[in-house]
Amino acid sequence: MPEHALAGYLHSSFANGSGYTRLADVPDSWDIIDLAFGEPTSPTSGDIRFELCPQAECPGVESEEEFKAAVAQKQAQGKKVQLSIGGQNGQVRLTTEEARDTFVSSVSSIIDRYGLDGLDIDFEGNSLSLDEGDTDFKNPTTPVIVNLISAVKSLKAKYGEDFTLTMAPETFFVQLGYQRYGPGTSQGDPRAGAYLPVLHALRDDLTLLHVQDYNSGPIMGLDDQYHQMGGADFHIAMTDMLLTGFPVGGDTGNVFPALPPEKVAIGLPASTEAGNGHTPPAEVNKALDCLTKGGDCGGYEPHGSWPALRGLMAWSVNWDLFHQGEFAKNFDGYFGG
Repeated sequence: MPEHALAGYLHSSFANGSGYTRLADVPDSWDIIDLAFGEPTSPTSGDIRFELCPQAECPGVESEEEFKAAVAQKQAQGKKVQLSIGGQNGQVRLTTEEARDTFVSSVSSIIDRYGLDGLDIDFEGNSLSLDEGDTDFKNPTTPVIVNLISAVKSLKAKYGEDFTLTMAPETFFVQLGYQRYGPGTSQGDPRAGAYLPVLHALRDDLTLLHVQDYNSGPIMGLDDQYHQMGGADFHIAMTDMLLTGFPVGGDTGNVFPALPPEKVAIGLPASTEAGNGHTPPAEVNKALDCLTKGGDCGGYEPHGSWPALRGLMAWSVNWDLFHQGEFAKNFDGYFGG
């Protein structure tokens, strides 16, 4: 990837109000293109399927051969094209080893079919949760967690070092873990912080983490204050947690270690229609100034500055094009793309 990268989701298997965009027509600004979405035949089957949007739903959809050619074309330009699994509707719970093995084989089949670079894990809703008594993120025991880690490691081993792995968890599954982890508290939700064991186990295999800084409630930062989405402050506080590390569930003896800045990007909605918590470009740039240059941090004081912060992720390429590419143009302008 380039020193600073722009990742975005492409609505490949469905249509919505943003309109359908052919893969070949994705602007060159986008360095990582996540094909949304691979979804399971049932939540616990592990059997992931991906098909292009039906022509009746997306009149401009390309043929499969045209799509494969577009994948190769993007890769020739240095782009990464990945399968994104999950999304809002794709609940994936690998409760058994059989489901784990089916996940590996079905995902491999899709990657091979289209010649893709890797995998994006966008598990939301009830896909990941922690069983009672599973309190150590470094040594998880919950089957859906253990089996997901095992499945991804199998895919990485199968495809080698060039296999890209990105993740797009919601803040509830990551930063909320600072306050509480799993069901073991008075306010226990078994999903709280449930991505932390996955991130920790796969941190060496991880290409990029871009937490969704949107569709989120208020989240407590390392200053022990609640931060609201939609402005620079939220992105500064949430990203600082990833780059600094934090005690899990308030236990100072159990710290989630900092991630390297090269493996972290900020996830945002590309437009007001794309999700709650849209951040105007000027506020995005304030967050980047603070995190990469140590300036214009407002009321939150981060624990360092990280010029190597990888970049931004957007939901989605389609919604950005709906607004004449404002998000990508701002990224290019900021990083000199």
